[in-house]
Amino acid sequence: MFDKWFAWSEPSGDLRGAEVEVLEGDVENGFRGTGRMDKIEKLLSPLAKVPLLRVPPYPVVFTKPADALAGPFDDVSIHPDAQDMLDYEGEMTVVIGREAKNVTEAEALSYVLGYTVGNDVSARNFQLPETSGGQFCYAKSFDGFAPIGPCIVSPSLVPDPQKLRLETRVNGAVRQRTGTDDMIFSVAKIIAHLSRGTTLRKGTIIQTGTPSGVGLFMEPKGFLQNGDVVEVSIDGMGKIRNKMVFE
Repeated sequence: MFDKWFAWSEPSGDLRGAEVEVLEGDVENGFRGTGRMDKIEKLLSPLAKVPLLRVPPYPVVFTKPADALAGPFDDVSIHPDAQDMLDYEGEMTVVIGREAKNVTEAEALSYVLGYTVGNDVSARNFQLPETSGGQFCYAKSFDGFAPIGPCIVSPSLVPDPQKLRLETRVNGAVRQRTGTDDMIFSVAKIIAHLSRGTTLRKGTIIQTGTPSGVGLFMEPKGFLQNGDVVEVSIDGMGKIRNKMVFE
């Protein structure tokens, strides 16, 4: 950061020795000119800090009912009350192959039937605390809000689920592109956590979280509109492609 805040017309090159106006304020509260001039002695990072979310000790968990499932190429019908802040979340999806309870992280992947591609469709207006009390489950549980597919890929073809590439496109434009090695909690950690004192039935699907690039955090916002097509693809698993259809 600067040891003092300055204003100048064209910040290019080495500015040491330049005479500029000193500013008062900060990022949170804004800046204002003081009318006082001074010389730059040294340039530091232009930001003293950036806001970071703390990594929680456990994954955030919510459920989706079976009727949220949709096919890999189905249209997703959107209720009028879920249209204002409709969003996408491309996610690697795990399918449990046998009943699991109190599974250790070391043995967790042996309970996996296979992997597939998913989209955790979300009505943010019901999810955000300021608009609807933070109802994650309700916001993500409308019929058709969990399209998955196009197949279930055997673990023998996915020796390491943390070494895959995921991409989400909206109307052909890339919104999300990342590697599963960037997940905060690995697949094994997620299974171990969810099976703690709880039986995961065979056939249970687990959507493992989404990377940056969702519409909620874009400026301007990138919420889905009627007719938008969302495509999610993962290396070796294929692609799902779903059109949002407003009722």
